[in-house]
Amino acid sequence: MNFKYKNKKITGILAVVPENEVKFEDEASNYNFPIQKSLRLKRIMGYDRHRIVDEDTCVSDLCIFGLNYLIDHSYLSKEDIDALLLITQTPDYFMPPTSNIIQGELGLKKDIVCMDINQACAGYNIGLMQAFMLLEQESIHKVVVLNADVMSRKTSKHDRNSYPLIGDAASITIVEESDKDSKIFANLKNDGSKGDALMIPAGGMKSPSTVETGELEDTGDGNLRSKDHLVMDGTGIFNFVLSEVPPMINQLFNFSQENQSEIDYYIFHQPNKFILEKLADAMDIPYDKMPNNLVGNFGNSNGATIPATICFNLGEQLLEQSYKLCLAGFGAGLTWNSMSIEIGNLQFCEWIEYK
Repeated sequence: MNFKYKNKKITGILAVVPENEVKFEDEASNYNFPIQKSLRLKRIMGYDRHRIVDEDTCVSDLCIFGLNYLIDHSYLSKEDIDALLLITQTPDYFMPPTSNIIQGELGLKKDIVCMDINQACAGYNIGLMQAFMLLEQESIHKVVVLNADVMSRKTSKHDRNSYPLIGDAASITIVEESDKDSKIFANLKNDGSKGDALMIPAGGMKSPSTVETGELEDTGDGNLRSKDHLVMDGTGIFNFVLSEVPPMINQLFNFSQENQSEIDYYIFHQPNKFILEKLADAMDIPYDKMPNNLVGNFGNSNGATIPATICFNLGEQLLEQSYKLCLAGFGAGLTWNSMSIEIGNLQFCEWIEYK
């Protein structure tokens, strides 16, 4: 499904990561796997270290920390926020929505839209698309899009397929109307029949968490995890990404009437370095135009990886100039999407550490 938006812009991006950095070598003994094979896997997949929260830190903590930073540095005024969108798969509670918790903790006005969106690795573009639609309302002039997850708390530390890749983070993106005649193109696809490729089997109403669902089990490949933990079909996800993402990008360019050479950077979700290099090869895109360095430094933080990759690789440049970016997200659902958008001359584009 194709989408087109007019006269909307991003005016600032902030990434928030926990200050706690853990190196792969420090965790290698947790995995029931020969160390030499683990180190070989590390080189191939491109993971090295990740940022993870402690057992008490929630999504709202990361978001409130970042929003207070923007308010204290005069990048954002409380009274100017007309909508607060939070995209997460690790909310503080089943209810109330975590976006309401954030609104209440910050003392934001009551005349505001608060909305939680249950999406993961494809969640950045979905949040932007929702923001663009809200800005069509005369009463809404500024939308704050929050992407945040603390997935390390739902991933087994004895699962070498997932835990070394996982990172916790939040991002804050400010979206407003533009007085320029700008156009943004996007597309979106879903396939719920393959939803079990990335899931947490227990903890919802279909299979509530119990003592039994919390017990670690050997999955047959030496990994230990419980039904309360994240399960990832690595081979299935790899095949999904390589088969669906390249044609999706071609469809985006056919819709936007753009060609590949007009894109300055391809900022894709960051599952791991290996998949991104395979995608770049399949699409004949130079590696320096598709950054793949986020997982090795910070881990895969779901929907926050796209804005975090922008801040990490283009932060200072985007304060002074503009680039045409192709953004692509893909993951749980299964859901995948892409967007062609010009971003630049931002008020802020930076990193901070949550302490």
